[in-house]
Amino acid sequence: GGCCRDSAKGYEVESLVVIPTYNERDNIERIVGEVLSLPFDIHVLVVDDNSPDGTGTFVESWSKREPRVHELHRPGKLGLGGAYIAGFKWALAHKDVRYVFEMDADFSHDPRAIPRFLELIPEADLVVGSRYVKGVTVVNWPLSRLILSYSANLYTRWVTGLPVHDATGGFKCFRRCALEGIRLDKVRSDGYAFQIEMSFKCWKRGFRICEIPILFVD
Repeated sequence: GGCCRDSAKGYEVESLVVIPTYNERDNIERIVGEVLSLPFDIHVLVVDDNSPDGTGTFVESWSKREPRVHELHRPGKLGLGGAYIAGFKWALAHKDVRYVFEMDADFSHDPRAIPRFLELIPEADLVVGSRYVKGVTVVNWPLSRLILSYSANLYTRWVTGLPVHDATGGFKCFRRCALEGIRLDKVRSDGYAFQIEMSFKCWKRGFRICEIPILFVD
């Protein structure tokens, strides 16, 4: 299964990083700036849930000066899964977007890892950034939270058969046709379950999944 391979390498085509936000004004300028500073044609879509701290207003004004910054406003705090679905639909409505990232706004996901995703996505349909594929690469978590997360991922693999070590992680890159094949309107989960459902749907439809180690900093 899976999509056709691109003749071009990943870093020669346009990519979109979707970043959901709620009260991320302290982080958003720096995280988006670091993504834009990478030597690739990358755009950023901030999906803001009407942040009281003005995150969405700031990004909206920024987008008027910087053509690679985009803002999607939602009327309230409607959930992480819904924010990503809205961002994915925005991406699919723009035909020049080939690769779509999920990434957090709080620097738990390092923008400097993006080139590695782009290096591998031409040979895959979904690249998953994993905290558990090469040992445990998590910083600043209490042991109890780490055990809970690691055990949840072991349980997920056992129950679903999904061949991914970190099914609950939120640093991913999808090829466009993988998102087109998932039927986004059928995705019902939110939070960590949303991450599991998206990867599971890709796998069940025969899309190729590649997992790479990332450093996750809480």
